Amino acid sequence: MTESTRLSNPLADLLEAFQAFDDWEERYALLIDLGHQLSPFPPELQTEENFVKGCVSQVWMVLSVENGILHLQADSDGQITKGLVALLVRIYDGISLDEARRVDILSFFKEIGLDQHLTPNRRNGFYAMVERVKKSLI
Repeated sequence: MTESTRLSNPLADLLEAFQAFDDWEERYALLIDLGHQLSPFPPELQTEENFVKGCVSQVWMVLSVENGILHLQADSDGQITKGLVALLVRIYDGISLDEARRVDILSFFKEIGLDQHLTPNRRNGFYAMVERVKKSLI
């Protein structure tokens, strides 16, 4: 287990969930299910300012910090992309800025195999979402 999976329970839980399936059809189904579990995203937050450029699907992200704790709300209109959004929300929402800075999300992404099983466009979109999160941690 790498540092990224030991950092917090959501990472370890997600890694375990993805590794429980050998078949990528089942892993995609898990990703889509995670997207369905996202909290509703207020339509009034679907603004240009919250829009993540670089994604094939439409993605909106709102990041804020309150008392040193990162809060992340996000949504997408694409099922798989919404699942990727849900991964980020599960990992980053509600953790301290210090912990968020230590998350090695790209290693985690590779560990669960998404780096090899997503289309280049979806992969680039995921990286654009990660960049948006990282910019909020500065």
